[in-house]
Amino acid sequence: MATLLHDAVMNPAEVVKQRMQMYNSQHRSALSCVRTVWRTEGLGAFYRSYTTQLTMNIPFQSIHFITYEFLQEQVNPHRGYNPQSHIISGGLAGALAAAATTPLDVCKTLLNTQENMALSLANISGRLSGMANAFRTVYRLNGLAGYFKGIQARVIYQIPSTAISWSVYEFFKYILTKHQLDSRTPY
Repeated sequence: MATLLHDAVMNPAEVVKQRMQMYNSQHRSALSCVRTVWRTEGLGAFYRSYTTQLTMNIPFQSIHFITYEFLQEQVNPHRGYNPQSHIISGGLAGALAAAATTPLDVCKTLLNTQENMALSLANISGRLSGMANAFRTVYRLNGLAGYFKGIQARVIYQIPSTAISWSVYEFFKYILTKHQLDSRTPY
């Protein structure tokens, strides 16, 4: 449920971010991008990649959490508060999840940006829609290698992000648990 709600809110923000990051983007501000997309493409443009986003984030989070738990069992079997193990396990879990879901991220980016050069090279007129069409288009343009464009940057981005997230989570879990234990009155 968290991923469904998160992506419903964040998908439009991702569309705006990616369109502003495109080479020669016509948008000079986030607000101008929102207005232009709304006026020229409608509300649907902000959610064109929503199912792809979910298809990417659900396996990403599953791989991420399972890998983190597995690594914690290996490096911290007693599950004590150990910042180094949380950083290492969190970073590696994020790296693996990012690498495994990069093909979905490439397709989502194509759907969000509707990059004109890519669409014209693939002889697509109008708007590209749907994950299946995005997968076919990426393959038509770059073959199997196209699904892994940007994998290094994606992995490098996720390592510190997930390492920090798990470290903060484990820190607060430790503090709150310690506080609960300290506040108990002995029998």
